Amino acid sequence: MNKQQVKGAVEKAVGKAQEKLGRAIDSPTQEAKGIGKQIKGQARKSVGDAKEVLKDAGKA
Repeated sequence: MNKQQVKGAVEKAVGKAQEKLGRAIDSPTQEAKGIGKQIKGQARKSVGDAKEVLKDAGKA
């Protein structure tokens, strides 16, 4: 697991928490920000996954 994968997973988790907080306090703005962070986190994790695949392919 590389840094991009970890950072992506953390950012996605933070976004999920922010989305739930937004729902709890009835704040569409916070909910949308949380969804945005989840998307950004997933994208970062996907980049990390791709780097890991390329790294593993180089070893083969």
